[in-house]
Amino acid sequence: MGSTAKKKSSQPDRESRPRPRSETDEHSTEREVVPEAPPPPAHRVTAPIQPMARTAMMQEWKMLYRPGGPCGPVTVVGPAAPHARAARSPSFAQPEATPSTGRRSVYQNVITQFAKASELMNLDPDVRAILGATNNEIVVNFPVRMDAGNVEIFTGYRVQHNNVLGPYKGGLRYHLGVDLDEVRALATWMTWKSAVTHIPFGGAKGGIRIDPARYSRSELERITRRFTFALGNNIGPEYDIPAPDVNTNATIMAWMLDTYLSTVPPLDRQRCTHVVTGKPVDSGGCLGRDAATGRGVVIAIEQWATDRNVDLAGTTFMVQGFGNVGSWAARLMKAHGARLVAVQDVSGEIANADGIDPDELLHFARANGGGVAGYPKARAIDVEQFYRTPADIFIPAALENQITAETAPLLKVRLVAEGANGPTDPDGDACLQRAGVDLLPDIMCNAGGVVVSYLEWLQNKRSEFWEEEEVVTKLRCKITNAYRWVRNTAEQYGTDWRTAAYIVALSRLELVYKERGIFP
Repeated sequence: MGSTAKKKSSQPDRESRPRPRSETDEHSTEREVVPEAPPPPAHRVTAPIQPMARTAMMQEWKMLYRPGGPCGPVTVVGPAAPHARAARSPSFAQPEATPSTGRRSVYQNVITQFAKASELMNLDPDVRAILGATNNEIVVNFPVRMDAGNVEIFTGYRVQHNNVLGPYKGGLRYHLGVDLDEVRALATWMTWKSAVTHIPFGGAKGGIRIDPARYSRSELERITRRFTFALGNNIGPEYDIPAPDVNTNATIMAWMLDTYLSTVPPLDRQRCTHVVTGKPVDSGGCLGRDAATGRGVVIAIEQWATDRNVDLAGTTFMVQGFGNVGSWAARLMKAHGARLVAVQDVSGEIANADGIDPDELLHFARANGGGVAGYPKARAIDVEQFYRTPADIFIPAALENQITAETAPLLKVRLVAEGANGPTDPDGDACLQRAGVDLLPDIMCNAGGVVVSYLEWLQNKRSEFWEEEEVVTKLRCKITNAYRWVRNTAEQYGTDWRTAAYIVALSRLELVYKERGIFP
């Protein structure tokens, strides 16, 4: 049986999730096949970019930085996104609420955030049109034989947003919520994230719409290998580099690596080990990669604490999602003397004002199906009580759209440090700003994972292996610089930090497009 691959532009409605599944390296999921839709017409932007004035920050970048790694001709080919058509008009079209929920979808959140930053910075309209569309959207339907002997058909996605700074880069997630709307949003955020941290990568994302918990290890291996084979030349070490994300881990990456290497000539295999990152260390992985995203969150919190004259020792914090990102952030905050007072994951909510030991909680969760519910040294609470828990810092490290107009007013915190991608929607942003709550935006705060993925990619290309101390030092430098750029831009434009982070990213992308021009 073969697989099918085609472009899609439909955006299925998203259902709200009261309890988020953690951004974790543990297996979990549910199977559902997405119906096919006819491919949309291609959208191509070829108009020349006109010169325009830019801020002093761009002039500084022009002197200090050069464009990132190689990429193909700067021509956008892909389905026409709604905001791409509106990009040339003076007033950027705002998205409408989805009919089923009355809320914006995840991708519509991206559109809103992108529009706000573009208007404030007066982004070149041609660059705005280019960045307002994805380059490629790949949908593959592929068969896999199950342990029982039957065959199931799975639907996988890979969206490549932009590669002007370097190869496409982004994770793969196995989750029931995976659809084109979500993957488009995540791919776009990856473009901004790479630009904010100044690494030579573009933005991509992908995944399979399944519940991994319903499949055996051998079935997950076959699903992963067949998906890798179905993607074919749509991934590659100098073209598009996947990494772990929700419900995927180093083992999944090792299966992808082995499958991909089996498709290239034997003489080229050792030159292609950087086709994925987040691999096991002995298979070409990087020391410190497992903790990278959580460590990046804590480094950003450290910078905030320094600016606000806050001593992290004795501060209280709460975590939403206790998978890879949340658990590492909690353990690293513990090292600073901070006290964990509440945790939420897909299994439930717990709290203890006297403190919850993150190491003990992680040991309990691993021994009890991966969830925090039932932890004996904390009391069970409900969702509303979790959001109302008094704390200094809130680290959302689960899925998108958790801090909304309904939940944001409940928070009693000084800082929200986004460990997840898109945990706060535009309405939630507005509520936090009115309440005077500081926010460290996702495209800066949780960029530690892609930074260390870049370091792993470099080590593979150079046939080198760096000690963890060197990796952590380089990570700290990248996150600290990104923090300072965003802080200074927020002051320069008199805007919120999320918009400032977008302006930092968009300014660099705009500069590169102006320097390179548009082919032909």
